[in-house]
Amino acid sequence: MKQFLSTLRVLLFLGIGILLLWLTFRNQSFGSVFEKIKEANWNWMAVSVVLSILALISRAMRWKQLIQSLGYEPRLRSTFNAVMFGYLANMAIPRLGEVSRCGALGKTEKIPFDKLFGTVILERLSDVLMLLLSIIVVAILEFDHIGGFMNTTFFIPMIEKMQSATYLIVTLIGVVIIGIVSLIYLFKMQNAPAFIVKARKLIKGFGEGFASIAKLENKLLFVVHTLFIWTMYWLMTYSCFFALNTTHGLDLMAGLFIMVIGGIGMTAPVQGGIGTYHLLVSKALLIYGLSEMDGIVFATLVHTTQTVLLIILGGASMISLFFFTKPKNTLRDESL
Repeated sequence: MKQFLSTLRVLLFLGIGILLLWLTFRNQSFGSVFEKIKEANWNWMAVSVVLSILALISRAMRWKQLIQSLGYEPRLRSTFNAVMFGYLANMAIPRLGEVSRCGALGKTEKIPFDKLFGTVILERLSDVLMLLLSIIVVAILEFDHIGGFMNTTFFIPMIEKMQSATYLIVTLIGVVIIGIVSLIYLFKMQNAPAFIVKARKLIKGFGEGFASIAKLENKLLFVVHTLFIWTMYWLMTYSCFFALNTTHGLDLMAGLFIMVIGGIGMTAPVQGGIGTYHLLVSKALLIYGLSEMDGIVFATLVHTTQTVLLIILGGASMISLFFFTKPKNTLRDESL
């Protein structure tokens, strides 16, 4: 029964992604979209791929640094392969990547899964903080653009459906209060549901992750890696603008805005951000004067390029991990 529900959840998320993809493309010609994609300047797309790879390498180095604080010395090659294998797993089943990369690295480097998971939680937390920071920066510097985007995409349609802004606000507050009260009650239960038990373990993982950051020998290096990763994401998005005639005039701030919107789309629990990325990015580009078709072309071009990159690197990493990497004891201090 549990396996059936897990499969049903995966299919549900995939169905949502396909539905959003259909909603994005329903008034467009697939042939016209792909004809415009074929006209793209692939030299600039190659630049975006290089920037993405640099971000992925830095991500692997940052994770290795966290693991070193626990007393282990994993090989960078194994850490990188595990990160890429995690991305590949996420394309099949959302949120499986974190578990998969910990399991893969734990097998090849002989590091306990629970300790690795704590470091991954901290990594995810730092990325969430960077995304929130980026949202704040965009909200301040691109207030006119983002305000228009939120109004036309979310608030106005919601208000029209709810008939009243007051009713909308009251409803949202009510939902939040009910949600908080319900969670508090569930967390205090003796025989809590399975998802609450998992949440408790997740919170424990946060604690272990924070413990590892306290032991870091070079905290500045961790910050530098985090800033570098997100700068590469930003420049990767910006470089893609030059691949199309319709977007080559957009500036760096537009690149930051689209990076943020795309990042939000990729965090949705849908395989590879399919549908969510296309819908949000194509809508966001409307506020810069692009047509719906041009927005879809850009979103499809970027998402497809990055997906192919992750599939190639993820597949190669999976083969390397399970067939060409010999397990190695990386514990530096047996007392840990």
